[in-house]
Amino acid sequence: MSGGVITVFPFVNRRRLVAALVLCVTAAVASVCPGRAQPVSPHPCESPKTLRFALVPAQDSLRELAYYQPVLDLLAKNTGRNVDIVLPESYSALVDALVDKRVDVAVLGPESYVIAHERDRDIEVFATYWRQSDGIQKAGPGYQSVLITKKGSRFTSIDSLKGATLALVDPASTSGAMIPAKVFPRERQLPPLQRYFHKVIFSGGHDLSALAVAEGRIDAAFVASYRLMEAVNAGKVKLADYNVLWASPQIPLDPFVRRASLCEDIKRSVADTFLTADQTELGRKYLNSIRSERIVQMVDSDYNIIRIVGK
Repeated sequence: MSGGVITVFPFVNRRRLVAALVLCVTAAVASVCPGRAQPVSPHPCESPKTLRFALVPAQDSLRELAYYQPVLDLLAKNTGRNVDIVLPESYSALVDALVDKRVDVAVLGPESYVIAHERDRDIEVFATYWRQSDGIQKAGPGYQSVLITKKGSRFTSIDSLKGATLALVDPASTSGAMIPAKVFPRERQLPPLQRYFHKVIFSGGHDLSALAVAEGRIDAAFVASYRLMEAVNAGKVKLADYNVLWASPQIPLDPFVRRASLCEDIKRSVADTFLTADQTELGRKYLNSIRSERIVQMVDSDYNIIRIVGK
């Protein structure tokens, strides 16, 4: 990314600043040309000189950001703006950054998007990945929450996990918390996770959960199918090291979001950058690194399944 830095910028309420400036200009015009001042929108669009981009945290966020580098270069070129990176410490921290307008464009988890959109309708989804078939990850714009245990351990069935230790990812993770808590017990006719398992912890990342299982530090974990394959492809773990004891129905993949209050030309350039990524050399490099064929358009209603499960 041209001139970009990895940092977190303090929140500046651009909307209030721009609105104040516009009102001042309007007042000045009115004083010079009485009766000729044009009405000014109380909510002008935002046109920041620097776009701030963030994505959900992982064990090696710097490696993951390296995957995004080509498409972020495209984003800077297409929007004519610098693109800076914000590294949140958790899913909830990323949601807070979006709501507080410290982030303009982001990749969220499905549940964290629903949470963010409920808190602030200015946060809108516009796209997601179309994943390649890869190990346990099926081709398409969806993925699954999978329950894994270590191959060779005594945990070879769901019944054997009663009283075991379990890793979830983050309270705002769809496949690493919500689906395990809401869908898995209901489908398997089991009590809540905290009663079925001896101990339930949050690891902070899908790859961290997978590593904890592979190293025998935790008995089982719920992770996203594509996140597990990312850890496998990065050489952190081997797929052959795991038993997959359960897989959820398909879940819509991580949403790309932007703030709706950005000016239309910026929003259009942001969407076009990602949706046409497969048509450029830089974009194809990015897509290959994340094992996706292309990026496809999504709308808010595509994530209603998350809201239904959440209820």
